[in-house]
Amino acid sequence: MNALLDTALRLVVITGAFLLLPLIVGQTEHKVMAHMQGRLGPMYAGRFHGWAQLLADGVKFAQKEDVIPAAADRRIFGIAPAVALVPYLVILVVVPVGPGLVGRDLDVGLFFVLAVLGVGVLGSIMAGWASANKYSLLGGMRVAAQLMAYELPLVLAASSVAMAAGTLSLPGIVEEWRWWWLPWQAIGAVVFFVAGLAELQRPPFDMPVADSEIIFGPYTEYAGLRFALFILAEYAGIVVLCALTTVLFLGGWHGPLLPGVLWTLIKIFLLAFVVIWVRVSYPRLREDQLQKLAWVGLVPLALLQLALTGVVKVLLAA
Repeated sequence: MNALLDTALRLVVITGAFLLLPLIVGQTEHKVMAHMQGRLGPMYAGRFHGWAQLLADGVKFAQKEDVIPAAADRRIFGIAPAVALVPYLVILVVVPVGPGLVGRDLDVGLFFVLAVLGVGVLGSIMAGWASANKYSLLGGMRVAAQLMAYELPLVLAASSVAMAAGTLSLPGIVEEWRWWWLPWQAIGAVVFFVAGLAELQRPPFDMPVADSEIIFGPYTEYAGLRFALFILAEYAGIVVLCALTTVLFLGGWHGPLLPGVLWTLIKIFLLAFVVIWVRVSYPRLREDQLQKLAWVGLVPLALLQLALTGVVKVLLAA
């Protein structure tokens, strides 16, 4: 009975975090972008600096009509938002936020995370194909191209950390982490973070939803709550990417003075700020530039990081 209650409590906490943290990141994006662009941003919903803006947006989406194109594949069109969203909830189950504070510690946690992370992208591909819209289909094809290009450097960079720690368990990686890993694994951290941004289709890697070219890509035909689920999936993906980068490369809960959970959250939100900063600062890449960055830039760097990790491990064992 105690084990059942413990499991239930962990699921409640993880679900609450899954629903709350993306909203905080979304509200932060509204305000940070506004200040970077010299404007106010949301100010009225909830009165104090528009803190309830995303809640108001959710209510607005719920009131909109749910339209399904006549030529669409209704079943795939309907489940695509869930396929895009649920994987991020599943990943949070195995991401540790403090010593012993993890939904489930899997011996192959990193392998599990990388496998599930690729599933979320399939939701966008399904949406593009099922919408029976040429712009949506083109956006879905761009999503597939980005997935194939950036999945390899993402996996290679994560493999470097697993090699360094000697384990695939995410809590185990954090426990093995040392401060001197920061310069040693810096290349892998940059590769992992950039590849993660590309898989999330965040600017400057937002070619699949380029509004000036293909309206809104795979999400063009979506409205109401289904569209809101895709937006929630985007912000949940930011939280997951920042959490994984924190756990793998920044030491997770390690830090002076403050409790470990606070250090984890601080690192996550600092990285989320970087995600927002990149969106404001860099223009959208072309498709050829995106592919060149992956195959000519990130893949060789990830392989270099793997080689460096192997050399250092051999030297330490000698």
